[in-house]
Amino acid sequence: MAKYILSLDLGTTGNKAVIFDEKCNIVAMDYSEFPQIFPKEGWVEHSPFDILDCALKVAKNVVDQVGVENILALGITNQRETAIIWDKTTGNPLYNAIVWQCRRTEEICRRYEQYKDMVKEKTGLFLDPYFSVTKIKWLIENVEEVKKAVSHGSAIFGTVDSFVVYYLTGGKVHATDVTNSSRTAIFNINNLEYDEELLKLFEIPASILPEVYSSDHMFGYVDKKFFGKEIPICGVIGDQQASLFAHGGWREGLVKNTYGTGLFLMMSTKDEVYHSKNLISTVAWKVKNKLEYALEGSIFVGGSLIQWLRDGLGMIEKSEHIEELAKSVDSSGNVYFVPALTGLGAPHWDSLAGGLLIGITRGTNRGHIARAALEGIAFQTKDVFEEFKSITDNKLKIKRFAVDGGASKNNLLMQIQSDILGTEIERPMITESTALGAAAVAAVSCDFWSFDDILSFREVEMEFRPFKKDDERERIYNKWLKALEKSKRWMEE
Repeated sequence: MAKYILSLDLGTTGNKAVIFDEKCNIVAMDYSEFPQIFPKEGWVEHSPFDILDCALKVAKNVVDQVGVENILALGITNQRETAIIWDKTTGNPLYNAIVWQCRRTEEICRRYEQYKDMVKEKTGLFLDPYFSVTKIKWLIENVEEVKKAVSHGSAIFGTVDSFVVYYLTGGKVHATDVTNSSRTAIFNINNLEYDEELLKLFEIPASILPEVYSSDHMFGYVDKKFFGKEIPICGVIGDQQASLFAHGGWREGLVKNTYGTGLFLMMSTKDEVYHSKNLISTVAWKVKNKLEYALEGSIFVGGSLIQWLRDGLGMIEKSEHIEELAKSVDSSGNVYFVPALTGLGAPHWDSLAGGLLIGITRGTNRGHIARAALEGIAFQTKDVFEEFKSITDNKLKIKRFAVDGGASKNNLLMQIQSDILGTEIERPMITESTALGAAAVAAVSCDFWSFDDILSFREVEMEFRPFKKDDERERIYNKWLKALEKSKRWMEE
């Protein structure tokens, strides 16, 4: 009887469930969005129960197609830095999930500015609202229910993976993996433990934190009340690490970029922590007792720019229409779009930057703006790619550039990206790399697949080669840098 791996991809705007067979074929897939909550300018929240209900809905839809008795294991991947605090006695969230994109903790970051070097040295991360620690701090300081529950010892914290695992196991398991804990900015990536000095500094009690395990740990069983049969949870891994794993990122010289809500370039640095002024050092994974680290450039706005053009401006009816609109013109007509809608991430780390559209004339039309938006996504990637090249050495020499994520299906964007980078790009047959990575970790955990199997399954669907000459590439990039400078610190009062 055929056996399958179920993957749950808990994203920022929606959740996806994918079932893979023993040859890595997708046999069932479902996706559903959940509401985005914007209480104030720069604030982003999710209802934890919206996340959970959406995850259960898509999982049930695919499990019903193959039969729960044929599911060998579940792998989970998730939006990472998003912070949730709930009451372990009732199971109820004490506040909405504060999403990784949320910028409300800027003041807390300024308050702890003098400790930024210590945070970077211990955790590999920047003191930025992006990461979980200041979100936890904000919840404890500003939400009375959280404050009371912490003082009574009933509050527990988790990233989205922890919250969903807690509920799927009927409240039996409060845990996470090394990749997600490494995004909290209170986890020391050098010794793989929560850092006592940082916990004391930010006044966060260790008692609220989840247990940390390897990515391929057997986390527990999905309670049979959900699907009629227990399903072992054999893998948990942060979404960008999952993507790198799916590409076979343990191979030397591979850089991947995920074109999701944000943009995330990542490269394994094997067993060594590479320190960079402008990039994140993080845990890539710990699988089969093998620990790998990674360098990462996290860009806050990628595919969400296209979503904003769709929902915020009504420029397109569906996200995929952006390609056709952008192709209606031969160029952006000297229009530049800096997508700093939630500040700038790597390599600039300017939480006060503002989105910028510049170069508009009477001749500018919707096509020019659409094309400038795609170029803005590609230019941001170029910024991080240049940073990667500046710090890599012979051990980390870049040999290939792989892409995945929803926006990577846009052929025009991928060609623009290749032209701006001046390098070849490979897009695999399966672009759902985050879901595949979670499935792969779970499959390796239960010996359903091997590392060699994962590489053999991966097929390149299309390659993109640069056509622009070096002088033209340099000219348009230099102009982007001018526009970028104008956007920085724009929201500063």
